[in-house]
Amino acid sequence: MTIWLTLTGLAQNPANQNPTFQRNADISQYLQDLFPVQTEGIDYESVFDVLTQLYANRLDLNTATRDELAATYLLSERQLSSLLTYRTDLGNLLSVYELQAVPDFDLPTIRKLLPFVTVTESGLFGTLPTPVNNYLILRYERTPEQQKGFSEANPDKKGNLPTRYLGDAAQWFVRYRYSRPRAFSIGFTLEKDPGETFGWQPDQRRHGVDYVSFHAQVQNRGRWRNILVGDYQMQVGQGLVLSAGFVLGKSAETVQTVRRPTLGARPYTSLTEYGYFRGATATYAIHPSLDITLIAARNRRDANTAPGSVAEGVIATSIQTAGLHRTPSELADMGSLIETNLGAHLLYHTPKQLQLGLTILQTSYDKFFRKRDLTYNQYEFTGTQNLVIGLHGGYVWRNWNFFGEAARSSGSTTNSGGVGVVGGALASLTKRLDMALVARHYDRNFHSFYANGFSEGSRTVNETGLYAGLKYTVYRKLTLSGFLDGFRFPWWKYLIDRPSGGFDYLLQARYMPNRQTAFYAVFHDEHKEKNLPGSKKSPRQVVGTTRRTLALNAEYTLLPGLSLRSRVQWGSFAYAGRGASTGFVLVQDATYNYQR
Repeated sequence: MTIWLTLTGLAQNPANQNPTFQRNADISQYLQDLFPVQTEGIDYESVFDVLTQLYANRLDLNTATRDELAATYLLSERQLSSLLTYRTDLGNLLSVYELQAVPDFDLPTIRKLLPFVTVTESGLFGTLPTPVNNYLILRYERTPEQQKGFSEANPDKKGNLPTRYLGDAAQWFVRYRYSRPRAFSIGFTLEKDPGETFGWQPDQRRHGVDYVSFHAQVQNRGRWRNILVGDYQMQVGQGLVLSAGFVLGKSAETVQTVRRPTLGARPYTSLTEYGYFRGATATYAIHPSLDITLIAARNRRDANTAPGSVAEGVIATSIQTAGLHRTPSELADMGSLIETNLGAHLLYHTPKQLQLGLTILQTSYDKFFRKRDLTYNQYEFTGTQNLVIGLHGGYVWRNWNFFGEAARSSGSTTNSGGVGVVGGALASLTKRLDMALVARHYDRNFHSFYANGFSEGSRTVNETGLYAGLKYTVYRKLTLSGFLDGFRFPWWKYLIDRPSGGFDYLLQARYMPNRQTAFYAVFHDEHKEKNLPGSKKSPRQVVGTTRRTLALNAEYTLLPGLSLRSRVQWGSFAYAGRGASTGFVLVQDATYNYQR
């Protein structure tokens, strides 16, 4: 059992709608719609953080780009094209409710979109300034039961204590952000994880809490589109070089989530202590259709180290991404590897149709990096420097959106030099039928540390696959969707001692008889290969596995402000030739929103 307390505040111009507690409820609802069945490889906490910031800094329908609107994953290609054409032909929208006049927009879509968007009001002397937002959240969490890491224990015969956390069991964080959309943003995040200490040790790079993050950003100052210092992330192309933020892969949203939108540099506000740049970036408009972005960062990464050869000295053998510093060994790994990143992104874009980009990123380490000498690590990055160069592009033709990216890595040793390629198309074939097709190939020696391209695995490496997704609106109350994905891993993976492959598919039906009631059913069937538990000799025996999940969900409003959500979920997992392990869960949620 975990006890937690969250206090949230959001002060805005009165023109902004939706009180904070209602908006937080909307975020949870949106996440549950996207992920009715848990998906491996998705950081749900980071997704929630990004959505929270999007709520606090809503998109202006009159200035948002196609990629910014597409990043909400709520609009089809037909709806995106209709909105941009409407803006071009008729000028700015006067209200968010004018979306009802935009061709191809329906009320259910508009209701889902409203919490994420706004329209800048117009006054007697022109457009009024966008409102200033103050966002503050404080959260405290603690597990009452004593966990093993916090228990008292007697020393062994040599006088050594078992691994024990140095701090208390409480987790807490503070996040504050002061911003005006498309103008400026400044904020910070402080966090302490369970087991971590609170102290001031500048010589060990500890300044009070364990994790401190800060950013300051200005936007749209003449030709300077974006200037950002502190912690930030980059979302460029299809994620083969730079990918961060709210990007998703396979989920219950079977069409829109397969394409990565180009959003550029964004402030980093997540509690995840890895995957961001700490430094500075700036975007300058050389021409209204041509932007250049420069990237410079220097991060201290947590890494395991070990003695190397005389020439190598101390080497790094792995990078730790958990961000936990609870024990002496974890503290010894803290900040032990200095990583320097220098890069650039050149982007040519037209308002509605064409996008072409060139991305360059060089990563350097202050220690020689080499993973453990295991077969599945044979093609992993080794050395002190890695360079990735990528070309990406996109073209919109009517209700078709074609996209793709190709990248190549080269390192300071001979095991680099791999290629990554991804390409596909989104299409609104009719008003009721949407489709997605994606093909990808990532070499086993393609090394891109900040990549997050569309893939089955958690990394953009050692994979070839083909994905197809469909969504069909039978009529406005009933939607059917699904995907089929086949994939192949050309080299060994962790716990898979040979090249392997598999496929999975998902089927979903959603029925909304009215605004107060919704039902959906999701079935996911996944077939992969893994090492058979208990096999001793190397290479171990690899067999097929089957994982199946069925979720049934009902949402309904009993009284104004009081809504219920009921779920039944069943799952099974089996190795070939062995019996399946099964289980199910029943969940009942009740939510009450009080408004004055």
